[in-house]
Amino acid sequence: MTAAIVIQAIRFGFLALLWLFLYFIFRLVKADLSGSKPRSVATAPPRAAARPQPAQTQRPMAPRGSPRQLIVTAGALVGTRINLGTAPILVGRADDSTVVLTDDFASSRHARLTRRSDGEWLVEDLGSTNGTYLDRQRVAAPIHVPVGVPIRIGKTVLELRA
Repeated sequence: MTAAIVIQAIRFGFLALLWLFLYFIFRLVKADLSGSKPRSVATAPPRAAARPQPAQTQRPMAPRGSPRQLIVTAGALVGTRINLGTAPILVGRADDSTVVLTDDFASSRHARLTRRSDGEWLVEDLGSTNGTYLDRQRVAAPIHVPVGVPIRIGKTVLELRA
């Protein structure tokens, strides 16, 4: 009699663990498929106070001046230089893009760099699947690109240089 109760309790315990395991698996898959809403670089909340960082993790200051070139610093097109004018620069896999990427993580029309009238350059993501990143922050709205700050599109990294 007691052995039957113990066996039944073990069965229910195993069934409960199985359901708990399935619950966590489905929750993980749902979070992975839905993703989290990307935080916009343009609307990032201001920091209360700048904390000093250790010297080895600080980025060197970006060079000053108006950017004259767009340089590919990583990826299949490393070393490619594009002289900047007033025309927008389209980046993607499409043949009519200014910078044609062969990166599987890039969309056909992935991002656009646009020059404003004051000489500043903006980068905007054009609804790409994998996103455009400006120095580790996902770009959700057009945002100013400082000179020397990396723009990552898939495995390709671009920088504006003076």
